[in-house]
Amino acid sequence: MSKRDESARTEPTRQRVLVTGAAGFIGRRLVARLERDPAIERVVAIDLRIPASADAGGAEWRQLDVRDPALVTLLEEGGIESVVHLASIVTPPPGMSREEMYSIDVGGTENVVQACLGARVRRLIVTSSGAAYGYHADNPAWLEETHPLRGNEEFAYSYHKRLIEEYLARQRAEQPELIQVVFRLCTVLGPTVKNQITALFERPFVLGVSGTTTPFVFVWDEDVVEILHRALWRQESGVFNVAGDGTVTLAEMAATMGKPYVGIPRRLLRVALRLGRALGLTQYGPEQVGFLAYRPVLSNRKLKAEFGYTPRVSSREAFERYLAARQPAARSA
Repeated sequence: MSKRDESARTEPTRQRVLVTGAAGFIGRRLVARLERDPAIERVVAIDLRIPASADAGGAEWRQLDVRDPALVTLLEEGGIESVVHLASIVTPPPGMSREEMYSIDVGGTENVVQACLGARVRRLIVTSSGAAYGYHADNPAWLEETHPLRGNEEFAYSYHKRLIEEYLARQRAEQPELIQVVFRLCTVLGPTVKNQITALFERPFVLGVSGTTTPFVFVWDEDVVEILHRALWRQESGVFNVAGDGTVTLAEMAATMGKPYVGIPRRLLRVALRLGRALGLTQYGPEQVGFLAYRPVLSNRKLKAEFGYTPRVSSREAFERYLAARQPAARSA
């Protein structure tokens, strides 16, 4: 087990922070939050894409792959104390292979961890996902952080999050001097977010699986940014679910939008998805039935009690805010 110099354990009065996946939905918002904070001395933002607005703020943007061995040098030269690792493949672009996704998600995380250890970074903050628990019929009504991670192998994102967390757990045991703060996020909503879940709300009807209520937990983007920001001063490792209070079912969301809810039997939906993928009409296959039917519902009890943060926006309020932000776009379409 390696030991760091005592000087490396002294918390600076002003921090230098590096953010991976900084051009993403949460990344851009977090970078802007850090730029406004006088307690943050330096912000280094890395991504393969550099946003057009990058020059408008005080962050230093670098075009860098999270798998690049040069990351350790960037951390050392920048005197980085904390790394926020957001980079992940949530919705793969057409043509991206499963191997490439694994290389970025799992291999990229391993490179980030090793770079942090090599550069003697004090703290690593990682956004994981409730998907790491997996989509299973026997999931408990509320998932706690102590429940096993059973990310389904058929879902690349779910399985990779599980593998990442297993790797992080081993590193916490072997390298405890690197503080790890891991957040298992539920579905994040915000005014402009677009993902596989919000795509469910864009159709003339809301599709579900008959015989299931499909409860969702949501968290508003501003709550996520605040949680990540507060983690920069956490003095010990921890794993936390991140979700707003309460749940909203697909049928309730359909009613709120004034759209019909259509529940399709599992067997019929599997056949339709299998046929749709074979014909090239969708990239999703019959495994999506589990994705819809068995949502992991995250308890935020530990986030409140131990991390000390209560989300300001509940799951229902997050959905309602998302809809309100989308209404002008819908009227102009």
